[in-house]
Amino acid sequence: MTFRVSPLLWPAIAAGSPAIVPALFVRNRRYRKNLERAARSNESRIENATALDLPALGSLSLTVLSEWEADPGFRSEAGVSYVLRSERGAVLFDVGFGAQSGVVVENARRLGFTLGDVDALVISHMHLDHVGGLEAQKARRVAVPAELGSPDGMDCFLPDEGGAEGFSCHVLGSPRVLDAGIATIGPLARAMFFFGYIEEQVLVARLEGSGLAVITGCGHPTIEVILEMVRRLSDEPVHTVCGGLHFPLRRSRLRMWGLEAQRFFGTGKPPWSPIDDDDLDHAISVMNRAGVRRVLISAHDSDDHAIERMDRELDAEVETLRAGKTYEMR
Repeated sequence: MTFRVSPLLWPAIAAGSPAIVPALFVRNRRYRKNLERAARSNESRIENATALDLPALGSLSLTVLSEWEADPGFRSEAGVSYVLRSERGAVLFDVGFGAQSGVVVENARRLGFTLGDVDALVISHMHLDHVGGLEAQKARRVAVPAELGSPDGMDCFLPDEGGAEGFSCHVLGSPRVLDAGIATIGPLARAMFFFGYIEEQVLVARLEGSGLAVITGCGHPTIEVILEMVRRLSDEPVHTVCGGLHFPLRRSRLRMWGLEAQRFFGTGKPPWSPIDDDDLDHAISVMNRAGVRRVLISAHDSDDHAIERMDRELDAEVETLRAGKTYEMR
């Protein structure tokens, strides 16, 4: 049996309960308010969204710089960094743990990738496994490793307040088509018990002859809310869902201080109401009803149990993303 909190910590938690319990009570009140705020914000954004003029892309590929799984010769981590390329251009989507772990640097070197290969940097959300590590998250500054090259004022599109040294940063409040012909659906909100109120943006592209490809970082706003927004932006069917969906049901990829960190801190839910198979049931139902035909799942935030269930129960081809590999979307 895997405990979210190591039994070795239980005596300390019991001893600290006079302080811990009131702190959790206060945090829960704030969390409940944030739930209402996020729901109102997402409802308003979806209601006010209008169709985007998405170009039909003849080609779209995704190269993985950082992921939990990796091809031979490449390093892995519980972080995300993807390069998306179309015939119209390319974007770098997130930077994993950046220089903190060195995984993106080493994998990029093996792939021959530099910032000169892309037109823009897009950040899904301001969490450490997407912006370059813990210090970057604390400072709300995206830390792109210097080894990737100089940004020289390259555009960086953020879903919330933040910055990135050497980039021309833009905080987006609504959907927008980028130069590569790939669009951001704009920020969507999520209330998280420990991490508070967050904004996350997701990418979407129209594949000629197939439908839409939806690319997530963690998918914190939930796949249901994400697909609701996507349907407002285009009446094309969703063909591919790619990236993180955040289902650490039984194990965490990140473990620290005797805690299954993703299962305890990262699901957004209170510690007394953990994420479970019912949540995954709903996500699978949502994707099946949407007619999704292909799922390229990130294992950085979903455990093996969740991925195995998706492979069995989704009416789609399911494949786990691997660092060092390039996936053709069509």
